[in-house]
Amino acid sequence: MSCFIRRMAVSALALGLIAGPVLAQDAAAIRTAEQLRDKALSGSIAYPLVSELTTRFGPRLAGTASEQAAAAWGAETFRRLGFDNVKVETFPLAVWNRGINSVQIVGPFAQPLTAVALGGSSATPADGIEAEAVVFETYQSLLDAPEGSLTGKIAVVLQDTVQAQDGRGYGATSPIRGLGPTEAARRGAVGYVLRSLGTHDHRFAHAGATRVGEGTIPAFAISPPDADQLRRIAALDDTPVRLRLFSTASFTMDGRSQNVVGEIRGREKPDEVIVIGGHLDSWDLGTGAIDDGAGVAITAAALKLIEDLPRNPRRTIRVVWWGAEEVSQPPPAQGLAGARFYADSRRDEMANHVAISESDFGAERIYSLALPASAANSDLQKAAMRVLTPIGVLFDPAPATGGGPDTGPTVAMGVPAFRLNQDGSDYFDTHHTVDDVLDRIDPKAMDQNVAAWASFLWLLAESDVELRPTPGS
Repeated sequence: MSCFIRRMAVSALALGLIAGPVLAQDAAAIRTAEQLRDKALSGSIAYPLVSELTTRFGPRLAGTASEQAAAAWGAETFRRLGFDNVKVETFPLAVWNRGINSVQIVGPFAQPLTAVALGGSSATPADGIEAEAVVFETYQSLLDAPEGSLTGKIAVVLQDTVQAQDGRGYGATSPIRGLGPTEAARRGAVGYVLRSLGTHDHRFAHAGATRVGEGTIPAFAISPPDADQLRRIAALDDTPVRLRLFSTASFTMDGRSQNVVGEIRGREKPDEVIVIGGHLDSWDLGTGAIDDGAGVAITAAALKLIEDLPRNPRRTIRVVWWGAEEVSQPPPAQGLAGARFYADSRRDEMANHVAISESDFGAERIYSLALPASAANSDLQKAAMRVLTPIGVLFDPAPATGGGPDTGPTVAMGVPAFRLNQDGSDYFDTHHTVDDVLDRIDPKAMDQNVAAWASFLWLLAESDVELRPTPGS
């Protein structure tokens, strides 16, 4: 027995002494969960899966041939792994095409900036847009500007994204990208530029979706060093900064995307379903390794470990590789096309959905488990902590209110969510960039993710826990 495994065993024993005795069937479930955990730590199929996905298909922009080919491969992979009821579920999609994009300073010192068009944004006129830039240090400063104050100008927001383990810095700045172009247009702007929503200082820009529809304008993200350069130029003297924007972005309205679905049927309660997964599409700049090739690989690898057990779990566990998570759609839908399709097509089945969660925050280690408020201090929570604490996963007392972006439409229909929270301290260094490639993934960290997912899913599927709040609670 290795020192690492011996330490885990001692820790598990100590936790057991603290938590007190458990029922025989719970003890058996915990032993199986520990076996799943330890098998994953010794090496899972997660890294080989994400390696094959990113190598074979590269970037998988929603609705493209690459995304569709990856979905067909995903279904074939699910069947090869032994999953039940494998399906590719197709839905219509307006496909966004990036085209050619550029942002340049034309005065007072002419120079190019490293930039990308925001996903879903519109094209410029054929000869581009050239106008004076109005620089805002914060998004709130833009919102404070009166209507008409930006008429004929280009709005530029330079607010930085704060690094945080749980990604809350990105949560705070994401409206700058999603809503900023519309707010700038409301004040008369003819173009929009923002500092990329990233936590690094490298010279590449971050893609990402913005709102689609009337009242939007051509919108771009520039790299953090270019944002700093623009700030310095603007501060030099009283000469206004002039920018030139160019984009040939467009939508193809008659496209399609798809979700890939597979499951392990429950041996006793097959109609009670736990849903896990990630999104198969990616932005077109890198190869979508951390966003979200890692997530689809982690969840499939966890389910494969459970499929290899001598018997199925009591409840059904379903894995979904959602399509079209990234790119916005024309109103009223906006984003999450695959997640909306999954929920809408199963509206009558939602009462039988036990819980939902996804892996969509890169490939770094999981550090905490969050459960619905109804599961606090439950036998499920105590059992989970016996198994997860030895691999560095703590219990987060803050109730889980969502399980990730693609779980949102299902959670909105009343399905409880849980979260296995990953360390996202450096996630936004590469998120939505050319640097989102396989080399950014640590295989051992992926295996720790698989260990946490597989062991917790087994405990949840073996339990009778009801995660929905009871009336009056």
